[in-house]
Amino acid sequence: MAGHSHRRQKNARTATRRKKLPPFALKLDMCLTFQYLADSSRLAVCTSGNPNRPTAEPFPATHHAVKSARFTFLSMILFSLLLLGAGSASVTNLSVTPRVPWNGLVDITYSLECDSASDFLTVSFHGYNGDRDEFIPMGSLSGDGAGSALLKAGGPYHAVWNSAADWPGGHSSEFIVSVDAEKPRYLVVDLNTGAVTPSSTGPDLADDACRTTQLWLRHIPKGTFTMGAPTTEKGWFDNETRRQVTLTQDFYIGVFEMTQKQYSLVYGSNPSKYLGDTRPVERVTYKAIRGMGSTASSGWPYRGHTVGSDSFLGKLNAKTGMVFDLPTEAQWEYACRAGTATAFNTGKNLTAFKQDSAMDEAGRYFHNRTDGKGGYGEHTKVGSYLPNAWGLYDMHGNVLECCLDWYKDYPDTPPVTDFTGTASGSHRVVRGGGWQFDAQYCRTAVRFNYEDPVIDDFIGGFRVVLLP
Repeated sequence: MAGHSHRRQKNARTATRRKKLPPFALKLDMCLTFQYLADSSRLAVCTSGNPNRPTAEPFPATHHAVKSARFTFLSMILFSLLLLGAGSASVTNLSVTPRVPWNGLVDITYSLECDSASDFLTVSFHGYNGDRDEFIPMGSLSGDGAGSALLKAGGPYHAVWNSAADWPGGHSSEFIVSVDAEKPRYLVVDLNTGAVTPSSTGPDLADDACRTTQLWLRHIPKGTFTMGAPTTEKGWFDNETRRQVTLTQDFYIGVFEMTQKQYSLVYGSNPSKYLGDTRPVERVTYKAIRGMGSTASSGWPYRGHTVGSDSFLGKLNAKTGMVFDLPTEAQWEYACRAGTATAFNTGKNLTAFKQDSAMDEAGRYFHNRTDGKGGYGEHTKVGSYLPNAWGLYDMHGNVLECCLDWYKDYPDTPPVTDFTGTASGSHRVVRGGGWQFDAQYCRTAVRFNYEDPVIDDFIGGFRVVLLP
């Protein structure tokens, strides 16, 4: 091992009433009027305005009731909510169509827009009774987006709401349906089945399933950061040159280092020397992880994210139907920093080269091996120390973590976009330090490298990224 640091139609029979919308409503220059036509037994949808120009101004609900001699029908007003945050996601082309003759079923069609067409999205549906000023449960949904299913930008998507089941008698009153979209904060992979589900909250550390049969991933928003460390940072090495890096796509990254149980469930074996289901897998080779990479023409970056079918990532991708890989060095450091510019992602700097109080709480390293955390004396159970602001654990210490890139010392460079490292080399980048190291070698910016293919006694591991 060598080196170191690394989004009215009016008609005569239309009556209008105004009701106060729920506080989350946004004003849209759109009104959908549903008319029951007794002579043709069909539903006509009349739209006007621009559905893509919301403002933050609350607006009163408008009720359109169209009557025939035999039938008083429901009108619905539909609006979308834009979730603005780490890349906006929006619902467009919304349409709500009650079934005719009325049987309580409502067809909802919509499309999704996002800054990246390949981002994972979830949608949620909300009902509101304007007459009673109350929310309506929409639990009886089926189809696209029901049950927090993962979707991607595009459409049209179709869901069916059984309003009679959720709100008996509701066909004769005003109600509003809203649909909003967001990028899930977490994704959870069931390593037994390959199913992937979203979660709005992080893992329950008291339940080791998050470390064994589940693979938890955290959404990381695209952004710009300064990679490397200033020369004034205590413990600085000359291969930690600072440069501005912009990542143009969101990604998901493992909340924890890959554990031995997770690895064996996917790959079928465990190469580790220090055994324990909840401990990080180690003594893994780059070739075992990706199935290629020993030469410049057989791996990253030459062949992009292509991996061997018999590799760990090949098997994980086949099981889930998604694209996982190792993080690039830039992705790793960006995720580790989580907005910090200090030596450790807890917001603290190094004060002592060997044993350091900031590192004591950030992760397992040589000088806190006997603190009892995680129950082991070398590397230990993942998630035993403090997480960073994005909820990632063990980015400092425990085991070294493999990255995609070939290792190279970089001089001062201009700003870089989607940095992927050098085109070829003989060693791959590893980051984060480990349980055998002093504190200075576990800083965010420290860069190591290892020979590819790696020697069998390499005590490093890895975490994965899920690509859009």
